[in-house]
Amino acid sequence: MPFEFQGKHVTVAGLGVSGVPAAKVLHGLGARVTVVNDGADDRARAQAAELEALGITVRLGDGDTLPDGTELIVTAPGWKPTKPLFTAAGQAGVPVWGDVELAWRLRRPDSAPWLAVTGTNGKTTTVQMLASILEAAGLRTAAVGNIGVSLLDAVTGDEEYDVLAVELSSYQLHWAPSLRAHSAAVLNLAPDHLDWHGSMEAYAADKGRIYEGNRVACVYNVADKATEDLVREADVEEGCRAVGFTLGSPAPSQLGVVDGILVDRAFVENRHKNAQELAEVSDVNPPAPHNIGNALAAAALARAFGVPATAVRDGLRAFTPDAHRIAHVADVDGVAYVDDSKATNTHAAEASLAAYESIVWIAGGLAKGATFDELVAGAAKRLRGAVLIGADRALIREALARHAPEVPVVDLDRTDTGAMLQAVQEARRLARPGDTVLLAPACASMDMFTNYNKRGDAFAQAVRELGA
Repeated sequence: MPFEFQGKHVTVAGLGVSGVPAAKVLHGLGARVTVVNDGADDRARAQAAELEALGITVRLGDGDTLPDGTELIVTAPGWKPTKPLFTAAGQAGVPVWGDVELAWRLRRPDSAPWLAVTGTNGKTTTVQMLASILEAAGLRTAAVGNIGVSLLDAVTGDEEYDVLAVELSSYQLHWAPSLRAHSAAVLNLAPDHLDWHGSMEAYAADKGRIYEGNRVACVYNVADKATEDLVREADVEEGCRAVGFTLGSPAPSQLGVVDGILVDRAFVENRHKNAQELAEVSDVNPPAPHNIGNALAAAALARAFGVPATAVRDGLRAFTPDAHRIAHVADVDGVAYVDDSKATNTHAAEASLAAYESIVWIAGGLAKGATFDELVAGAAKRLRGAVLIGADRALIREALARHAPEVPVVDLDRTDTGAMLQAVQEARRLARPGDTVLLAPACASMDMFTNYNKRGDAFAQAVRELGA
């Protein structure tokens, strides 16, 4: 049964990019809305004033107490399930939804189906590739969700879509129990956000929610068995298929690569004998192995929606990746300088390091509880040298000493933003023509920079100073 909002007491947990639009939408539906928020900084006060002017109650500095009479909580995705607010809601029998769940419930009966993507790394790039492919097929679409465009705006606005390309985080999926996508992909699974989920098992289970109720295809990574296991565990609609993607030659019901060509053996007639050429590896920008995997996953979802092969090729050719994602900055004295500041965890850094043969690696920052032995051991043969920055650089230095003791290491004992210029200068000293100086920190940035974008900008600026 549809949820009736008129007159209902709804508590919105958290302001920010999801809470404010959720509060406005619920207020417009006739709900009696109270917003609770932990913080009371200038931004929160400004957002509170905006909502209070509409007649919405806002409580700043108290995000733990359940307001009297609450019948539903709509939470910002980042709020931990262990918060006292949710404990109180559970004891009172009050349901908790995220903004994605709210958007799903508010869809019109004839609204656009969702092609959904999650995974530890590569979500945004894959969703943007998918949207580009859908657009190349002449479909009205948008890249929405965790990517920055509000799903609530997409489903309640005046714009009409044929299909939506939806990026979903593990946080969002945790709070979206009734979501049922047309088709969905889990790109990969590696330890991340375990402080929020409590365990790797819980993290994987929340990622796996994306497959629940899929109608046409559950897309998984052949090289990551955990993603296939999630497909096996999912309760899908009758006739929904498991479709794998691989960087190798594809088996039936898979997409893969043959002689530099992306091919489809899933959405073709007689897939046991036939394959459909989709695009060339050179159509993928950049053609790093993990990004080819992203392209195959996007192609699989698009093909599940009936998109022709030519649109896959045209969409991939038209796609331009966001900044700080394995982005070539410049060549200086025969050395390539590449910015992958978005590689904020070891899994992302592993994919980045695998893309180059001889590397001077700039790494470090906030480890968020990560360990680096497996990463370093796997990349050791590719490392010409390493330059370490940031608060937790000692963890990487120790892993290098254990698994790559012959690799020269420069340890920069400074955490001011100017350290990046020195890091690039030291990397230049270690590099030889034909090498790649790669910023793939394997760590978060907040010890030295506002975010990974600022870190990548500092790297690019330092490289430009070298070239000058």
